[in-house]
Order: sequence, then C-alpha cells, then structure tokens
Amino acid sequence: MEKFVVTGGKPLFGEVNISGAKNAAVAIIPAVILCDEPCQIENIPNISDVSLISRILQQMGANVRRINKSSLYIDPTHIKTCNATTDLVRGMRASYYLLGALLGKYGKAKVALPGGCNFGVRPIDQHLKGFEAMGARTSLVDGAIIEAECDEPLEGNHIYLDVVSVGATMNIMLAASKAQGLTIIENAAKEPHIVDLANFLNSMGADIRGAGTDVIKIRGVGYLHGVTYSIIPDQIEAGTYMCAAAATRGCITVNNITPKHLDSITAKLREMGVVITEYDESIKIDATQRPLKRCNIKTMPHPGFPTDCQPQFAALLMSVPGTSIINENVWDNRYQYVSELIRMGAQISVEGRLAIIEGGAPLTAAPVKATDLRAGAAMIIAALEVKGTTEISSIQYIERGYEDVVEKFRALGADIKKVYFTGDNEEELGA
Repeated sequence: MEKFVVTGGKPLFGEVNISGAKNAAVAIIPAVILCDEPCQIENIPNISDVSLISRILQQMGANVRRINKSSLYIDPTHIKTCNATTDLVRGMRASYYLLGALLGKYGKAKVALPGGCNFGVRPIDQHLKGFEAMGARTSLVDGAIIEAECDEPLEGNHIYLDVVSVGATMNIMLAASKAQGLTIIENAAKEPHIVDLANFLNSMGADIRGAGTDVIKIRGVGYLHGVTYSIIPDQIEAGTYMCAAAATRGCITVNNITPKHLDSITAKLREMGVVITEYDESIKIDATQRPLKRCNIKTMPHPGFPTDCQPQFAALLMSVPGTSIINENVWDNRYQYVSELIRMGAQISVEGRLAIIEGGAPLTAAPVKATDLRAGAAMIIAALEVKGTTEISSIQYIERGYEDVVEKFRALGADIKKVYFTGDNEEELGA
C-alpha cells in the first residue's frame, strides 16, 4: 500500500511552479479526435488522469507519443473504433468527453460510464439533451455504457442547459464543432478551462464565440487542422498551494499562473488577513504578518468560489479561531472528507449543504485517507498544519490531479514522503 507520510508543524517558504490545468487537459486531449491532422499539446500536467486518457486513445488506434514530461504528440488519423468501453474508461470521470468528440467526428460513439472521484452522482442528462437536440439518438446499455448515434450529420440547434454544467457545456462544444449550421448553448458554464477548450478548437479552425460567457455560439466546420497548443495553468493546484501556505502560516510565491483565474480564492485569503501580492504570472502569499481571521465560503459556478477548492479551505479554517461556515452549492456529497479531519481533532459539523467549523481546537496527527482528489489535497494541508506525523492513504486520488506533489511540497520545506508499506516494513519511493 502506498501512502504519504507527512510530519507537520513547520511553515512553508519558497517558490512553486504550477502545472497545466487538469480540467483543461482531460477535455483537450479527447478533442484532438476531432482534428484531421496530428497535434502537439504542451504544458500537459504529468498526472494519472492524463496517462489514462492517453492510453484510451492509443487503444482506439491513435498514435500518442510523449515528447517530454509536459508535451504530447497525438495523431488521431488512425483511430479505428468509436467504442471506448474498457476498464481504463471507467477509471476516470472525464472520459465522457469521448462521447462529444467521437459523435462530432464520426457520428457515433459507444463509451463506458465514467468513474473517478466518488463524491456524488454526476448525471450526464444535460450532455445527452444536447446531443439529442443536434439529431443524435442516445441510449444506456446494460446500465453501464452510453451509445450515441445519428443517421444524418449532426445539425446545429438552440440548447438551453437546465443547470450550469461544465461537462455538458464542453461536450456539446465538441460535438457541435463539426455539426452543420449554428449551435447556441444558453446557460453555459464559464470556467477558464471552457475558454481554453474553445481556444484550442478555434486554433484548429473551429468557429466558437462567447466562451467565458453564458451564451456560446458554435458554427460547425468541415475540417480541423493540426496545431501546437499550450494548456492554461491549473487554478486549483495554485489554490491548493496558496491554502497550504496560509494554513502553515508561511510565505510562498506561486509561479506560472493566471492571477485573474484566482480572484475568488485570493479574495477569501485577503479577507482572512493573508497578505497577497500579484504579479503578471505569479502571486505571493504571506501569512506571517498577522493572525488569520475566520471567514464564510459559498461555492458557486465560475466566477464564484470553486467547489474544487472547498476541502482545502476547510483544512485551513480548522486552525483559525472562530466559527466559519462553508455552503456547498455544487455537489451534494462533497463533505465525505470531514470525518477524516475530525480524526485530527477538527470541530466540524455538517448540516445538509453547510459545514460549520469551530476553528482553533487542538489538533493532532492521525492516520487519514483521501476520499477524493481535492479531499486528498485537504489531508496534506491538514497534515502540514499539525505537529506530529500523519499517514495519508488512498493517495491514488491525489495523483489523479497533482503533478509531483511530494517534490513540490518538499521544495517549500515540507517534510513529506511517499512510502510503500508491506506488512511491518516500509520503503520510501522516489527518495
């Protein structure tokens, strides 16, 4: 069993470089299916989700080659099948982007229902609503596989999303990029990775306008040419290290970011008393100058506070005196991690969508587990806060979305290592 072993109680200092955005990469890599020539994708995060989606494309016949740690060459012109039903597909949440890409390119797709983090049902009804509006038939086979097919080429249509859905917005964009005529998505999500996907598709010759607003217009084109494209920095990875610096009362500089993407996170840290200095592509977080104050957080679709930074802030707030309240408005079951923080002495109660944190209680190291990707990041932050040694299990969730997490935290002065346990023995990995 692999675990992270963290000895906390020391402030973080130094600089950290942020990798490419996970949530952009896992959509842009399948989007290459739509291209009629090879592409090169740069600033790719070196994480397990990227490895998974790359292997899935290889299974389908694409030539996928890693040029270096952060660049992929993808030639989709030899894809032989529209079926993606292997266990690899079930292993990641974002595999549903294969539906939109395959349907847009070939007019049919057969994709296994996705897996990934287990913190609530992620219905894809809005995805299917969009495909059906463009003329596709969709069906669920054996409760585990989604089939989508159209007899005639997809036709653009007016699609109103009943709920703001990042996945549906991106999937419909993919399918509509080669559909005939104009597709309009209303009540579209506005996250930075949606803009990044639109920019990637446009760089290949697609005609997408309005990404980043709640109305996106896609005029289908017949041919997409190959490009070299660099993915945006990961705002959630950046937010995680910002939280860790504040939680340990340290001072770090976060490099390779787009400060505008971090506005909602920055605003909350400033409200708590963290001194923040923004530069063109970096940001300095200084929590050494004054005591931190409690705050309340309400997660919302972008540009509101991101749900993917909510667990990290809970770990930060458990050490800040006073009562803080988190209101989770995106996912119904995102508080599974709370029981793990309680093991460390956190005073947190959950009432429906609210988590009430009585900060400042004595905290101690304890064995905990990652219940999902961002919860795992919260466990690392909590372990860095408390004195003593904490073992974190189920770290495969963390490695889905954080590149070189041990090395990056070590560079900031953290005492963290990845250990392989076999019975009574342990061996440090990557030492």
